[in-house]
Amino acid sequence: MGDPTAQALCEALRRQDWRTARDVLIPVTDPDHHAFCLWAACRVQGVQDWIGEWVDAEPQSTLPLLVRGAHAVDWAWEARGDAWASRTSHEQFREFHRRLTLAEDCLKEVVARDPDDTTARSFLVTAARGLQVDREEAERRFYEVVARHPWHRLAHVQMLQYRCAKWFGSHEEMFGFARTVAAEAPPGTGLAHLVSMAHLELWLKLPEGEDDQYLQQSEVLEELHSAADRSVRHPAHGRYPGWPAPHNNFAMCFALGGDHAAAAEQFRRIGDMVTQLPWAYLDGDDPGTPFAQWREKATGGWG
Repeated sequence: MGDPTAQALCEALRRQDWRTARDVLIPVTDPDHHAFCLWAACRVQGVQDWIGEWVDAEPQSTLPLLVRGAHAVDWAWEARGDAWASRTSHEQFREFHRRLTLAEDCLKEVVARDPDDTTARSFLVTAARGLQVDREEAERRFYEVVARHPWHRLAHVQMLQYRCAKWFGSHEEMFGFARTVAAEAPPGTGLAHLVSMAHLELWLKLPEGEDDQYLQQSEVLEELHSAADRSVRHPAHGRYPGWPAPHNNFAMCFALGGDHAAAAEQFRRIGDMVTQLPWAYLDGDDPGTPFAQWREKATGGWG
């Protein structure tokens, strides 16, 4: 997403150069930026094959454990795949659980040694879904993050996912959480975009034909505009690490909702910073294709 620190970290991890990775991460003190860098690092292939070298080389440091644990969360979801549970094999679930257990062990050791590490705690919120921890424990993990950094972006996104109907919540609970956060969070955090995520989650559940009609309803578009005004369209909403994600969410909502003027505004701000989600909902193999098609449609070709 255009963040040079995250890019440098990923490049170091691809080279298996943990010393450079360490030196990139140590100066990152902002909790949201730190979590974003680890989120990016999760997507580097093969880290699990050599990360033990870093852990053994610096046993007093929590940083290699954090990288190993955060990466293992994404590695676990890779084993599970993207299919619904009914189409996921027992072998996939076993490997999913094994990798998540590794992630939990690493992340829990990090917070035991450094209780204020909000990045480790935010990834424990993610792991809570996969390990099917009870609601009380999942909420405890989330509140441990926000007690230290109240508007932590990654933790809020992951807690919204926990509250989705496809996991352990409901549409009503998901929207209640998104709307409460949107009303209370400072505009500069961008967290009002949780409302767009909630509408996309409901859109995903609807049959083809009804899905786009849902986003085209006047009350839905009105709420999306209000959430955009409190996040991506607010003067305080700058280009923080990960900024393209909320813009992409609103672009897709407005585009499918038929408000091409509002979509065009978001496409103009995005430029070519297309994100995998939400566009992979339209084409899992090539998210850039639906992004480009809808940008062309919304902007008349000048986007």
